[in-house]
Amino acid sequence: MRFVDLAARLANVPATLPAPAAGLMPVFTGAVEARPPAFPRDPAAVRQAAVLVLLYPGSDGVARVVLTERVTRDGHHSGEVSFPGGRAEPEDADLTATALREAAEEVALDAAAAGVTVLAALERFWIPVSNYEVTPILAVAERRPVLVASPDEVARIVEPPIAAFLPGAPFEMVERTIRGWPLRYGAYQVEGLSVWGATARVLSQLGALLASRPGRPGS
Repeated sequence: MRFVDLAARLANVPATLPAPAAGLMPVFTGAVEARPPAFPRDPAAVRQAAVLVLLYPGSDGVARVVLTERVTRDGHHSGEVSFPGGRAEPEDADLTATALREAAEEVALDAAAAGVTVLAALERFWIPVSNYEVTPILAVAERRPVLVASPDEVARIVEPPIAAFLPGAPFEMVERTIRGWPLRYGAYQVEGLSVWGATARVLSQLGALLASRPGRPGS
């Protein structure tokens, strides 16, 4: 998909996105006793976070998205592929400021230099194991940003074409045990990395939105 066509399709982002591809979200596959305890959601204790879903034109004019492979260390999301982002800090004016600040810290995004425009906040999601409510902030850049990975947080920056997440794009079903919990989920394969969970869901919903908008054949 060309970036010029993507920008036209995102001129108006609806409050509710299409459903993601079936099979992406993790489900428990083991016996009931092997499953984790329920994580009650206490609104008063939930912590806020934001991630930046940044789309931009590659050197070939193809629309691409910025993802990061997190460094491997202790933590709930160590080594996973995600959007740049993190928890909200008291000095952040709002969650858009959180997403932009975190992107600057993690991948050295200079929003002004890249001509970044924030379009919308996408559907929030809650991560039970870390008790974060995460707001994806959708933005486009006029030109490809110069990105540098922060060695303390990012092992690698990947910039796949957004077409890799359009409806019908392939993903594989994975069965694995994480923290002792047997899971099955769908995962996109991107440059040798596995994109799954909430990140895959957001990308799939965004792809479904783009596919639902009128555009040039084959764009």
